[in-house]
Formats: sequence, structure tokens, C-alpha cells
Amino acid sequence: MNSLFHRRDFIKIAAGMTGASLMARPVLAGSLRHGFTHGVASGDPDASSIVLWTRYVGEKATSLKWEVARDMDFAAIVKKGEVIAGPEKDYTAKVIAQNLPAGAWFFYRFVAPDGTHSDIGRTRTLPDGPVSSMKLAVFSCSNLPFGYFNAYGHAAAQNEFDLAIHLGDYFYEYQVGAYPSAKQSVPGRHIEPEHELLKLADYRLRYNSYRMDPDLQALHRNYPMICIWDDHEISNDTWHGGAQNHDPATEGDWAARKAAARQAYFEWLPMRERAFARYDFGELASIITLDTRLHGRTRQFTYQEALAGVDTSDEKAVLGALKRFRDNQWADPARTMLGADQENWLSETLASSKQSGRRWQILAQQVIVGRSYGPRSFLSALPAQTPGWLKARIQGSILASAVGLPASTDAWSGYPAARTRLLNSVREHADNAVVLAGDSHNAWAYDLYAGDEQKAGINPAAVEFAGHSVSSPGMESYLPIPEPEMTASLIEASPELRWANTNKRGYMAVSLSPEAAQCEWRFTGKQSVRAPALTGTHAMQVRAKKGTGTNKLEAM
Repeated sequence: MNSLFHRRDFIKIAAGMTGASLMARPVLAGSLRHGFTHGVASGDPDASSIVLWTRYVGEKATSLKWEVARDMDFAAIVKKGEVIAGPEKDYTAKVIAQNLPAGAWFFYRFVAPDGTHSDIGRTRTLPDGPVSSMKLAVFSCSNLPFGYFNAYGHAAAQNEFDLAIHLGDYFYEYQVGAYPSAKQSVPGRHIEPEHELLKLADYRLRYNSYRMDPDLQALHRNYPMICIWDDHEISNDTWHGGAQNHDPATEGDWAARKAAARQAYFEWLPMRERAFARYDFGELASIITLDTRLHGRTRQFTYQEALAGVDTSDEKAVLGALKRFRDNQWADPARTMLGADQENWLSETLASSKQSGRRWQILAQQVIVGRSYGPRSFLSALPAQTPGWLKARIQGSILASAVGLPASTDAWSGYPAARTRLLNSVREHADNAVVLAGDSHNAWAYDLYAGDEQKAGINPAAVEFAGHSVSSPGMESYLPIPEPEMTASLIEASPELRWANTNKRGYMAVSLSPEAAQCEWRFTGKQSVRAPALTGTHAMQVRAKKGTGTNKLEAM
């Protein structure tokens, strides 16, 4: 923490003393309010600038003043200016505060023409030069009707992070009652609109709903955030040309839906309008964000497709079909997660980071790179009431492992040639590489190898810290297997997997020093109540190594 930022100031901001109490407001109160409706946010920093955000609803477009200061009383203002909040951008206001000192904490606010002001937020620029440490709060998969955002609440109340990173699924696009079902939904956690998101107005209103959550507002108020989208900011199982949850015959043009989702995303989040980027944290690390969804991903396969027309009661026929699928469609080198241009950009960016002397290259992206395989013992654990579609998906994943196919075809393991290119690039161009992933709703730690490198005794190309969800349910929701037994079976079946937890929600606290990268998976309690206290943690680390490859993960 910067020495200019005092604990007493942090407590004031965390308590929201500069604005009306959010705790007394219903989640959707912001839909009908005027003035400053959704607090403040900052993000997408570099060593000299930061994006500042607020929302102000007036009778017409309104010119707001913005101020950045070294103190909460704004006696030492370092930058100020004006920005318009109007209906063309859903009354959101976003400005890039430029020419700021590197590596410093600041306070910021917006002021309306009538003298009212927004909440006060705090933010920071990235450091330049030698740095001894960095600490990130890493989140993914926040489904408001499934429960409270206790992970946000806990992280927001800590005075320990330099940045927050959101790896996607900031919200979910489904209609009310779909995911979660009406029975699964937590009372009081209502979202708008009630129908599935298709148009610009729909996506805007869903952000409006989510951003009224007090814990999410507190997180944005207290830390700058780097965000990347996953699929649900647009539609489930997105790829560049469509999505599993998009039917052009009934839901219209995919390009129009994608454009609407992107527009609302950049209106409501404190980000510059780009899909992938590099952030240098002094001489310690480069954080490299990727787009594995919209930019270049080819359509993902499903095992149901591979088994189309096959008698699934005939295991020999099933295994034969899966082998043919493995050797043909699945292995096609033309299939990509990033697109050729982003792959080339990543290789150049990794090489530039390493050549500049930075110890760590952190790949912050959406889906898991590590390979997991479905233990055959899970077949007998499926409850009799398991829905047919889910049972078929799980059975396909488990039987696929018998022929060397991974459990998930939507993650990097479903694109083996692209995965190999990624890890070969990391091995060749990075110094010490760590992958951050979300999406799965569960917590995982992997050593990452290309092809059969692990069998050959080669050091991993990278390690992976994959995060559990803020509120979306994990494997415990459909596989009623006790946690120790479930993870033990997964680890036994998956050589790259070093540790997992499949039944807890929370976030990752990732710390870097010149000597090591550490991850503490932090677990929060039941999301059916607002209770941000931790119920447990698990920590692992990888030690920095000069030369080819990356050291293996070790327990702490």
C-alpha cells in the first residue's frame, strides 16, 4: 500500500460515509432514481492514467465535474475536468484521467451542477520501476439470483489489494427462473429485465440491476478493476459466430446482439474499449488479458454431437465414435481460441515482457487451460432424478476420458492444437508464466504441459490458478459426492491437476514477489445470506525460475 493512503481513510470509504447508505436501498432502487444512481468505479490503469466511471440520471444530458486528489477532503487536487452523462450512453459517464504520477493512490469523485457529488472512490496508477510485491483480488461468475456477493463484500473490506481482476461472467443473460430456477432463487435477489437479454436496452437494464448490489459497489469504490468478458455477458457458450444460447430464427441477428452486449459492457464498466491488453506492474510483472470468446474462437464441440446417431447403451459403439471424433474434428489444427492475429500478438507481448526484464507473465483469461478428465466412478453417482440432458452431458464427458478426451470441450482442452500453440508460445517467450482462469465455478490448481511433456519429465510451461465462483453453483449442485472423495477422484484421473475444491464459493487472492507467485483461494459462507466472512482458505505457490519452463506448484 502507498504510504499516503491511511487505514482510517480506507475505513471511511469502505463504510460508504461519503454517500447515502446502500444497505437500506432495494436492489432495483437505482432504476427509478435521479442523480448519482450507482456509485463510482475505476479501472483499466497504466502508469500514468486511469478510467473513472459514474452514472448520473438527469432530465437531459448533464455536464459533470470530475476531480482526482491525494486526500479525501480534496484539498490537494491533482487532476480535474468535465464529462457528459446523457441518454445516448445510458447516463453513464466515463473519462480517462491522464498524466498522473506512477504508482500512487488517489481519491476521486464527480460533482453535479447543483453541487451534489458522487461517492468518493479510491484508485491507483500502476507503478514504474522496481517493485517488491503485487496483490490481486480475482473474481468470476457472479449470478445475482443465486445469492449474495459475499466474495465482493469480503475483498472490498480488506486494505490489502493493488487491483481487482474480473475474469468474466460479471452477470448472466438468462430470463428470470431459468438459471437459477424459481426454487433455487434467493428471495430479494431479483433482476431486470425478467426476459432473456437480446437488445441494448436489455443488457443495460441487467447491468443496472447488478450494479445496485452494495458489495459490488463497494468493490468498485475501493479498488481499480481490470475486466474481461466471458460468455454470459453476451450469451451462453459464445464463439465468434454465435452461441449455444442464441437462435437466429427466433432471436435475430447474432452480430446485432453481440454489438448490443459489447456497447452496454463498455458503457457500464470502467474499461477502455479493447478486447485484449497488457498491463505492466513496474518491473515485476506483466498482466496480459485475452479474449477467448468473441474475437477468434471457432465453435465448440459437444460430446452429444460426437455421439449423434450412436446407440448410447452400446459402450463399444460409444467408444468407437469418441475415438473417431478425437482423431478428426477434435484434433483439427485450424480450430482456434484466440484467432491467428491474437495468437501472434500474445507471442510478441510475452517476448517483449520477458526482454524488458519482468519476472512474471500473468495471463488473465476466461476458461481453464488445465486438462481434467472425468473419473468413471462418477457414473454411478448420478442421482436418478438427474435431467436427461445433464445426464447425457456428464456420461459423455466421463466416457470420453477413456479415449483420452477431456471432461470439458468448452475450455482450452477442447481445442488441443490451439492449446499446444499457447503453451509452446508461453514456454518459448515467457520468463515465469501463471495463468488465471474462471468460468468453471470451482477452484483448481494445475501444472500446465503441452502434449506429452509431463510424461517426458519436462518442467511445466506454466502453472494455473483457476478460481471458484462468486455465487454460481459448482459441481456439488449436480454430483452429490462428498468433497474429499470427489477431488481425490478428479486428481487421480487428471495428471496435471494438483488440487481442487468443488463445493465452495469465494475468490482468489494472488500475490507476486520476485521470488514466488502465490494463490490463496478464499472461501465464503452460504450465499443465501449476506455474510462476507471467510469460512476457510487454501494456498499454493510456484517459485520463480530463470530459464526454460516454469517450476511446479507446491503447497504452502
